[in-house]
Amino acid sequence: MSLKSFISVPKDSHFPIQNIPFGVFSTAEKSPRVGVAIGDQILDLYEVSSAGLLDNVKGLKDPKAVFGQSTLNTFMSLGRPVWRSTRSAIQELLSEKNQLKDNSQLLGRVLVPQSKSRMHLPAKIGDYTDFYSSREHATNVGIMFRGKDNALQPNWLHLPVGYHGRSSSIVVSGTDIHRPAGQRLLSKDKPVPSFAPSARLDIELEVGWFVGTGNEPGQRIDIKNAKEHIFGMVLVNDWSARDIQAWEYVPLGPFLGKNFGTTISPWIVTLDALEEFVVQGPTQSPEPLAYLKETVPSAYDVKLEVHIKPAESTKFQTVSESNMKYMYWSITQQLAHHTVGGCNMQPGDMCATGTLSGPEPGSYGSLLEITWSGANKIPFDNGVERLFLQDGDEVNLVGYCDSASGYRIGFGNCQGKILPCPYSA
Repeated sequence: MSLKSFISVPKDSHFPIQNIPFGVFSTAEKSPRVGVAIGDQILDLYEVSSAGLLDNVKGLKDPKAVFGQSTLNTFMSLGRPVWRSTRSAIQELLSEKNQLKDNSQLLGRVLVPQSKSRMHLPAKIGDYTDFYSSREHATNVGIMFRGKDNALQPNWLHLPVGYHGRSSSIVVSGTDIHRPAGQRLLSKDKPVPSFAPSARLDIELEVGWFVGTGNEPGQRIDIKNAKEHIFGMVLVNDWSARDIQAWEYVPLGPFLGKNFGTTISPWIVTLDALEEFVVQGPTQSPEPLAYLKETVPSAYDVKLEVHIKPAESTKFQTVSESNMKYMYWSITQQLAHHTVGGCNMQPGDMCATGTLSGPEPGSYGSLLEITWSGANKIPFDNGVERLFLQDGDEVNLVGYCDSASGYRIGFGNCQGKILPCPYSA
């Protein structure tokens, strides 16, 4: 029998009682604190804790102090058994037979409409790593820049390629992004750069995951236990200035082309909420080295969509539909690889998957691929066309899983609008 809540939740809502994603919110009357999404409401966990309703959760000491904070880092550090017990206790509170439904005075304190709330970054993100784990995306980009015979670099099928990004410029959904400026080549025939605003501003459809419990310096996280260290997942838009990136990325990888902004969705969906949607990932050949070898399915059947609203338009249009299940290197392989040399991870650290492209043009996760490096325009309503993003364009990434039981586990929105570059030279 499917779990039901006394709170009315539309069938297509991303946040049924089976989800219970964690985030940080505030209102005009409430300072930033931890809550969970349920339908179009937020359950204020600070107020819930103040009422003593989480006192019996094993391992959750002083829940009022934990959930009264403006980040989830402390809760993340408590470990998966506590995350799981807390989530189960919240589901019980929200279930249709719980007495909370009849306590109108308490409900007025603990429930807040999402429409009257402001969302914040869910954690203090100490470090951020971006991987490059979609074979389809890596192949497409490789064909564009190196040719079909040299599309994948020799190391790509042996390890999850990644680079260290900027945590300081990670922003929550709804934050505007200024077009960046930097060095770029105007002609391939003349390798002398000019300084100007990017003319090839792009998006990248990604999923991010947050570290919960970390590891000590010099110690590695075994792939068999990697899930126990991952708190949950969000959507990620890794905004990218392709012309700036193309000039700068050899030999150390992207820098200014990606450090100006990364947008994430505000609600962290736990791995427990996604367990029903675990599937077998792509066959890995050659077989990975022992520390990367998995013995159980580790991919996730998460539907992903890219929606763009050009500045001249009044509505969003879908330009891509992909799926996380296509990803070659899993999030547990990413974590195992990240720590295999002794790198210590900490609660609140974030990693992203890299662009998640599918096998067909309609499933590509970047404008670079959809337009094939600017060769094919994307048509919108009213005759509007795009190769790359223009000022005033808005992008929204959406991700969700549809259960056979009729409910949907979703991530909410990952949205941002492009503002003009504040610099011309």
